[in-house]
Amino acid sequence: MGKGIRYSGEFKQEAVNQIVVHGYSVSEVADRLGISSKTLYGWVKKLSKPTVKQQEEVDSS
Repeated sequence: MGKGIRYSGEFKQEAVNQIVVHGYSVSEVADRLGISSKTLYGWVKKLSKPTVKQQEEVDSS
C-alpha cells in the first residue's frame, strides 16, 4: 500500500501559517485544503520546531 499524497514543504508551511499567523481553525484549513485534521496537526507540531530540524522533517515527509 502506498503512503498517500506527498505535499511540498512550501504547501505544508502555508497551511500551518493559515492557522498560526492568520488564526483559522485546523478543521477549517483542513476542509479547505482537502486534507485530514490529523495530518495538519502533525504539520503544526513539526513546523513549530527550530528551523534546521524543521526543514529536515519537512523534506523527509
